[in-house]
Amino acid sequence: MTIQLYNTLTRQKETFQPIEEGKVKMYVCGPTVYNYIHIGNARPAVVFDMVRRYLEYRGYDVEYVSNFTDVDDKIIKAAEELNEDVMEVAERFIEAYHRDTGALGVEKADLHPRVTESMPDIIDFIERLVEKGYAYESSGDVYFRTRKFDGYGKLSHQSIDDLQAGARVEVGDRKEDPLDFVLWKTAKPGEISWESPWGEGRPGWHIECSAMVKKYLGDTIDIHAGGQDLSFPHHENEIAQSEALTEKRMANYWIHNGYINIDNEKMSKSLGNFILVHDIIREFDPEVVRFFIVNAHYRSPINFSDEQLASARNSLERIKTTYDNLHFRLEESADLGEKSESWLKLIDEHRVRFIEDMDDDFNSANAVAAIFDLVRQTNVYLNEKQTNKEVLKAFIKQLDDMAFVLGIQLAVKEELLDEEVEALIEERIEARKERNFQRADDIRDELKEKNILLEDTPQGTRWKRGQQK
Repeated sequence: MTIQLYNTLTRQKETFQPIEEGKVKMYVCGPTVYNYIHIGNARPAVVFDMVRRYLEYRGYDVEYVSNFTDVDDKIIKAAEELNEDVMEVAERFIEAYHRDTGALGVEKADLHPRVTESMPDIIDFIERLVEKGYAYESSGDVYFRTRKFDGYGKLSHQSIDDLQAGARVEVGDRKEDPLDFVLWKTAKPGEISWESPWGEGRPGWHIECSAMVKKYLGDTIDIHAGGQDLSFPHHENEIAQSEALTEKRMANYWIHNGYINIDNEKMSKSLGNFILVHDIIREFDPEVVRFFIVNAHYRSPINFSDEQLASARNSLERIKTTYDNLHFRLEESADLGEKSESWLKLIDEHRVRFIEDMDDDFNSANAVAAIFDLVRQTNVYLNEKQTNKEVLKAFIKQLDDMAFVLGIQLAVKEELLDEEVEALIEERIEARKERNFQRADDIRDELKEKNILLEDTPQGTRWKRGQQK
């Protein structure tokens, strides 16, 4: 069996062939850290975590890199509004990103490089593009000569003439051509900046990922991934910059996940329907949110609503109930039944089906259906008067393997003891006295994840165990 994946570059499914046998170099564009992530940001984090898990399940050694854009116009604006330092804002929301995605079961990347830590590499990359004639300086800014790169438009499948027709030249524009895009920006007064051959400034967005991919993974990587909205212009510009410099293919496979709609409307700032993961997981078990995301093919648009989450919660509960019943039968019953080769064969057939579904462009929607088919067969077996421990263990292992790939924890989470809750509440009270509000919020969030609800009253902080939605 071989993995087939849809390559945005060729617009067709292709057989996955890594550059180096048994190893995968994978880069996923991370967030710009100026706020808590919304559900749209969460989808690529979850989806490509699942892809990584599946590649590992299939025996690949995956080198997984996902960056943080920690200096940007949006971060500078947020810092001004909060009257805080740019780096403080970025650091806070990097921590929040790890907290929120961690709650969703996303494992940290092998590397999370930051733009501010990669500045020498970015500047060197731009200098070499200038030397090769692909970039030019204009009044302290540096631009990429888009027309000079022959393959421009190959990822988004747009011709240079169509792009030209849609381009506009602003009054006082410093570009040679409307299609040229910025690599280095001159700093405005008071802005955070770095010294460069072109003066004080900071990099444009697109060059950052090109430099970090090259530095940490090399000239050509196996998989470059991100949200559908990044295919143009971000990934298109990455290809132009990287391939102009190295004269090699930047990535062999480009993978993009689909959009998330909110109550059947496209998520947008103008509609005010951005939903933060930070808020969602206060109301819903984060594992339910993850299950909702993986219960759809990654390239398909999905609709987010409370009703959809409730449906995902009920579906996940069915799987967990069966899993718990398996463990109960294994621990409580004697090994009375004969080992049935037919049942072991059926379990293996489900393993093969699961792999076939995931091999088909990581089709987690079909893979979830395969899990439910296995759950139904499990319940049939559990209804038999006599069961065999080896068969029970085989059912458990197969469910564990499937759940691992999807990033779902089937085992019951250990609840905090009352004294542990009280100790955390005391720590939170001390943090508030010391005006360490970030730590106080972290403790509240940690307890919320454990289904412990806090209420601050004039008589002190009270707590109770909530009912998970």
